[in-house]
Amino acid sequence: MAQTKKVVKKKKSTKSTKSKNKATWKQRLFAFIWSIFWKSTLAFIALMVIAGIYFDKKIERRLDGSAWTLPAQVYARPLLIDRDQSLTQKALITELKLLNYRPVKTVRSAGQFSVAANKVTLYRRAFDFPEGIELKEKVTVSFSANNVPSIRNSAGKTLVNFKLDPLLLSRLHSDQIEDRVFVPFEKIPDLFIDTLLLMEDRNYYHHQGVSPFAIARAFIVNFKAGHTVQGGSTLTQQLAKNLFLTQERSLWRKFQEAYMAVLMDHKYSKDKLLEAYLNEVYLAQNGKTGVYGIGLASDYYFARPINELRVEQIALLVAIIKGPSYYNPRRNPKRALARRDLVLRMMVENALINTNDYKYAVADSLRLSGKSALNQRANPAFISFLHREMKEQIPASIRKKSGLHIFTSIDPIAQKDAEFAVGHGLDKVDKNKQKGLQGAMVISDRKRAELRAIVSGRDVKFSGFNRALDADRPIGSLVKPAVYLTALEAGYALDTKINDKEIVLKNSTGQRWKPKNYDRKFRGQVTLEQALYKSLNVPTVNLGMQVGLTNVINSLYKLGVQEKIKAYPSLVLGSVSLSPFEVAQMYQPITMQGKYKSLQMIRTIASADGLLLYRRSHKVQQRFSKDAVKKLTDTLHKVATEGTARSLRWRNPGQEFSGKTGTTNNLKDSWFVGFNSQEVVTTWVGRDDNRSAKLTGSSGALVLFSTYMKQKK
Repeated sequence: MAQTKKVVKKKKSTKSTKSKNKATWKQRLFAFIWSIFWKSTLAFIALMVIAGIYFDKKIERRLDGSAWTLPAQVYARPLLIDRDQSLTQKALITELKLLNYRPVKTVRSAGQFSVAANKVTLYRRAFDFPEGIELKEKVTVSFSANNVPSIRNSAGKTLVNFKLDPLLLSRLHSDQIEDRVFVPFEKIPDLFIDTLLLMEDRNYYHHQGVSPFAIARAFIVNFKAGHTVQGGSTLTQQLAKNLFLTQERSLWRKFQEAYMAVLMDHKYSKDKLLEAYLNEVYLAQNGKTGVYGIGLASDYYFARPINELRVEQIALLVAIIKGPSYYNPRRNPKRALARRDLVLRMMVENALINTNDYKYAVADSLRLSGKSALNQRANPAFISFLHREMKEQIPASIRKKSGLHIFTSIDPIAQKDAEFAVGHGLDKVDKNKQKGLQGAMVISDRKRAELRAIVSGRDVKFSGFNRALDADRPIGSLVKPAVYLTALEAGYALDTKINDKEIVLKNSTGQRWKPKNYDRKFRGQVTLEQALYKSLNVPTVNLGMQVGLTNVINSLYKLGVQEKIKAYPSLVLGSVSLSPFEVAQMYQPITMQGKYKSLQMIRTIASADGLLLYRRSHKVQQRFSKDAVKKLTDTLHKVATEGTARSLRWRNPGQEFSGKTGTTNNLKDSWFVGFNSQEVVTTWVGRDDNRSAKLTGSSGALVLFSTYMKQKK
């Protein structure tokens, strides 16, 4: 019995031990799982905190400062209309069309104009000039013949002058800088914002960066369809993706996108984020450059600022945001039109527009601007000169700033007319196009020494060799005014006699040189005046030797020539080689009463926020006596009435010019520099291979000058 009891007791003890061991194993498993859980949780929390700090710093760097490195914007001169100014109604209308002002019957808003009889009524756009903001204003400009007798605003007040907003010529950006026009939130039309939120994110102002409802809805729709047909991303998530992430489709990317969206929504206002989104969103591809932001997209598709878009244009731009490639209105017009009409229907159904607005809008076609609207304004010739001037005149500390506003002296009307003159003028002198002629034209302001226009060849959009700046060619008789100016400065008179007889000169190697007049005749003696306006070679050589070649060279340097010049007698007949731009610089003091000022293009530069950073100096140097220069310019006027450029009397009747023709040996180069009371026009015609153009100055370059000036009537 005792043994039996002992056995039972032992069994109970064994069972108890097993229970304890089992309990211990479960506890250990639980403890292990719990340990993994809380450690993983802590690790996850730590990861989230670290990721949050990293993302927050990344967001802060991008959105607290300047979110983008903006391209520099280059503007033409603004048209200043003065009362009693010489200006035609046609010229003003041309300017307004270049600025993409819309012709209407009744002017009601900025960017519109109307024409009635001898009046033009326009509503100027507001513009932030370096001198201050010019507000939008409605005025009526009256014309009498080619003058402006009065300018009145909408209140009937007479204005002394009125300034239009300038034409945007180009945006300078490198491959590392995206092309973009920044539009602040307050300048984005309310209708655009309301329409965008209606179509893309209706709860934008109510969610915290991520919308669980939108995600759930998208999941259900996509599940039913069997593929992705709808996204659940908010505009804030899209902004996070556009600013910081790639287009890769992965859970990690979606996690980053959502996390960043929540952080951004917590840190910044809804308006700030919406502003960032609308300036970042991709909307088109313009060649190698993407079109980012609604400001640039408005210009690209409609050639006008965002605040001037009509209802149907706003609807189309919002439609494109959904899929810039899929709804590209140039490649897929039917698809884009259908999407636009859907947006319009949603707009009227949600009371964003009334029924009448909807009827007019939906009946309109797409009406896009030219396919390469953003590329048609910039002329490579003046952009090339701008880059050079920026490098030479503007400190690097200014050049490197983002979003510069560069205001230039380029006159868009003069540029347009010059491009026409070179193309059509060359066609006139090379009718069969067998000579292979090229041409260049540089137009400067006579009083300010500013570049108005520059053309470097037949193909004005060709960005290769710039003939206006880099084609060094012998200038022929264009050098003669420097010889005669030297003499007039030394006390010679216009009626002073000089010999026109055969002469023989020897150079340092003993070679003989016998200069001849173009007509191979000698006249015995002629006055300085006759010798110049008839462009006689022999008297000019005699005069150059009398006043001294060194003095002539010094006069050329004072006129602005920077090339090293050797004192050979042939110098006075134009053996020196210069580019058309250098010739324009040389003639500038002659047209400015002997005052020298370097020929430039940049007037002012302002920062992105309107701070003036650079202004061109107005200082000039009086390098020649006014009396001597007046005698010279009076004689150059005779060149156009009695001398080598007298064909201008029948080519351009009623117009008054002064100028000088230039022809080089074997008729290789044809030159003409002509000027009126406002402009100096330097023109060259020749061949790139340096073979004979078979043209004199009057039969070649003068024809291009004449073509340009005919457009001024």
